Amino acid sequence: MTDTKEILTVQNLDVTFARSAMKAVAGVSLSLGQGKVGIVGESGSGKSTLGRAIMRLLPPSATVTASKLTFDGNPLLSQSEREMRALRGNRMSLIMQDPRYSLNPVLPIGRQVAETAILHKGLSKSAARAVAAEMLDRVRIKDVARVMESYPHQISGGMGQRVMIAAMLLSRPRLVIADEPTSALDVSVRGEVLELLNELVTADGSSLLLISHDIRMVASFCDRIVVMYKGRIVEELSRLSDARHPYTLGLIAAMPDARHPVHRLRVPDRATFDATERSGSPA
Repeated sequence: MTDTKEILTVQNLDVTFARSAMKAVAGVSLSLGQGKVGIVGESGSGKSTLGRAIMRLLPPSATVTASKLTFDGNPLLSQSEREMRALRGNRMSLIMQDPRYSLNPVLPIGRQVAETAILHKGLSKSAARAVAAEMLDRVRIKDVARVMESYPHQISGGMGQRVMIAAMLLSRPRLVIADEPTSALDVSVRGEVLELLNELVTADGSSLLLISHDIRMVASFCDRIVVMYKGRIVEELSRLSDARHPYTLGLIAAMPDARHPVHRLRVPDRATFDATERSGSPA
């Protein structure tokens, strides 16, 4: 059961880069209460750009406008960078897709996780290390003391993603944006990481915005599915069987299914997608 109170509200959000007339995100509107919402679409559809626009983490070349963009009722676009730094990693967190590029390669794991507690909880170094160790244990890291002294290159990808989740959820944020959190992991550990993420956000009462290419995974994991194509939301679903838009149906058809093997997967028909967008009808 999801909470009906809106934690995040987005209305008519646009993102453009430099002097380009093409909008990377165009007219996006969505709301998120306590629960899990998945955003799916192919590369370039605007998923990650939307997530970073919400976090105010786009480069200076980006222009972000919206009729409304609020977090817990507070307008995000009018917040100063100092105010946003107080929010990021504290009340709203972003989990990146590959720990190899998200963790600092020259700092031990324990120090990196403890930094969150120092920055957002105002703890001393010793108290922050204790909280970091507790959080690493919570994400089911074995031999926490050894891992805290290890460097990112000394741990596996699955363990690195657990470390990222620990660091981002240590402050128990209200909003968690997870950008392809399992794409860099082996298939054998993807399910474990998703299960862990679900347990943590549920226990802490957080809202999760999950960005992914995998529409079937999102459908099985999230309460609601938002489908993006060319920067726009083309369909919102609670289950895949309700899909009507040709693009959503194309994404489903392009995913391998062991239950229904085929000789060749269907190629998305972009002409049909674009015609549907121009007509405004999913039929």
